[in-house]
Amino acid sequence: MSSRRALLPKKKSSFYSYSSSSFLERDAGADDDADAEIHAPAEAAAAAEEEDDRWSRMLPELLHEIIRRLESSAERWPARRSVVSFACVCRRWRETALCVVRPPLESGRITFPSSLKQPGPRSAPIQCFIKRNRKNSTFSLYLSLTQTFIDKGKFLLAARKVRHSTHSEYIISLDADDFYQGSSAYVGKLRPDFLGTNFTIFDNQPPCNGPKALRSRAYHRRFACKQISPDVPACNYEIGHVSYKFNLLKTRGPRRMLCTVQCPTAPEATKEDSYESKDPCDPGESYIVLKNKAPRWHEHLQCWCLNFHGRVTVASVKNFQLAATADPSQPGGVGDEEAVLLQFGKVGDDVFTMDYRQPLSAFQAFAICLTSFGTKIACE
Repeated sequence: MSSRRALLPKKKSSFYSYSSSSFLERDAGADDDADAEIHAPAEAAAAAEEEDDRWSRMLPELLHEIIRRLESSAERWPARRSVVSFACVCRRWRETALCVVRPPLESGRITFPSSLKQPGPRSAPIQCFIKRNRKNSTFSLYLSLTQTFIDKGKFLLAARKVRHSTHSEYIISLDADDFYQGSSAYVGKLRPDFLGTNFTIFDNQPPCNGPKALRSRAYHRRFACKQISPDVPACNYEIGHVSYKFNLLKTRGPRRMLCTVQCPTAPEATKEDSYESKDPCDPGESYIVLKNKAPRWHEHLQCWCLNFHGRVTVASVKNFQLAATADPSQPGGVGDEEAVLLQFGKVGDDVFTMDYRQPLSAFQAFAICLTSFGTKIACE
């Protein structure tokens, strides 16, 4: 018992002395932690900057050879994700990638988001398909990875039909879950009129000639650094119009449509591009006028037919092929029937193919195809 009682005071005193010292040590360590937290962001930023410098200090010849070999080996998605990852390392790598990776007009490939607003190839069209979701009124554009209609594809753009009190419009975004016009994923929109026969295409980026801008409710929205310049207001810019001819007599036949789209002039454009009409007031932009090819009546099948070269399998009034007019100043002129710049057709209940080529971009082709959805009172 004596030995046990002798141990109790020592244990109690040692407890209190440990507690008091721990409080002192904690107070002293709190200041050290606060100083560490203050210096942590600066040290992290310095480390990140040092790492970026280390990557950017690579020899230009070596850097160019790496991205050149990577570009030649990554022909289709998802292999081209490596090219995008290369461009995301630092600014110098991004500049090198932009110099080596050619635009869709030359390569026929879609690599970066900026490729969606660049003209497609001239020789062969870029094959895509659109999936419709009736429940939430959304439409998704995918890049076809194979020649079949069952592949998942590579997601490119999405659109949602938004109904307002006085009108409705299609919001086009880079994100399938973000259709807010103030987000950085917003790329443009499509607005129909009351009858659904006239549509206006808006782009969030101003063209070179700076047309009249439409101020929206999201005028004070935030933008990504590459979307607009600081001197340009946050607006939507008209880049095209799509109109369907009235069919008040309800005559039998397909829809008749006419498109006028503003496209950037390619540097290598030649006189053979008769469908591009240079605007005399604008040295850097051109307007193209497209009209749908007239189908022929098939007596045996008892329906209107067009040659989609196996890309369309289901008959629908929404199917169309757009060709260029010979003279843009005369919309009724006869265009080159072989030069199909955009074709759209049905292959399933909610699956449609979309093939486009120069001078249209993926964004413009997608907006034009969106006009085919929905009921048009004066056309049907």
